[in-house]
Amino acid sequence: MAHTATVGLKSDFADGKPHKVTVDDHDVCVVQVDGELHAIDDLCSHAEVSLSEGEVINCTIECWMHGATFDLKTGEPLGPPATGPVQVHTVTLSEGDNPEVQITLNEARR
Repeated sequence: MAHTATVGLKSDFADGKPHKVTVDDHDVCVVQVDGELHAIDDLCSHAEVSLSEGEVINCTIECWMHGATFDLKTGEPLGPPATGPVQVHTVTLSEGDNPEVQITLNEARR
């Protein structure tokens, strides 16, 4: 069963700045890049530290601890030391000038 939660308004997510939100006790990193919102697991697959404390470069996020880089659209690692992906979650927006942001947790990859 999919878990969905409203995590704020689109204006709450400044472009290029990662934010940690929680959906059903699951930490998610939300990043807006060029007006598009992306949501991935907040834990780096290499060292299990918070990706929301990392740096956003274009449509990637770099882990602050060891420099592993992940694609925000696919969750795939783009550079070592990470070799495994992070889970990507679905972002939907309500109607209106400043829509609500909803995150739906996707199942972990097998």
